[in-house]
Amino acid sequence: MDEFAEKLLTALETCQIRAWCLLPNHYHVYIQTEDLKTTLFSLGQLHGKCSFTWNGEDCQRGRHVWHSVADRQIRDESHGWATLNYVHHNPVRHGYLSKWQEWPWSSARDYLERVGETEARRLWMQYPLLDYGTGWDDVNL
Repeated sequence: MDEFAEKLLTALETCQIRAWCLLPNHYHVYIQTEDLKTTLFSLGQLHGKCSFTWNGEDCQRGRHVWHSVADRQIRDESHGWATLNYVHHNPVRHGYLSKWQEWPWSSARDYLERVGETEARRLWMQYPLLDYGTGWDDVNL
């Protein structure tokens, strides 16, 4: 996962990355980009290269590794903060651990360092998840 995280962040180097989280079977990124088409192309190249490598390692040529990509426009400040909270909380949502701050494959630690625990807690309370993300990645719930 360390290697893929590095490749993912490199593929997004032309974007402003607001939050990211990598799980064993999917990932979320909250980015700002001036050129969505180019960003999606970069992600497609990353997915293609990783699929080829992983399928070769597993002797599973032709296996479908990546299933979808979705882009959503952030509507307003509230939606943006809820999205950031959702991305960082995803490992807890999927049962990998109980404290999102401890997940090593995300921007959570950098975020906490930047805004501080008090501000992160305030933003969590002000912009709760509620049912945000329901149905997006419920395969393992």
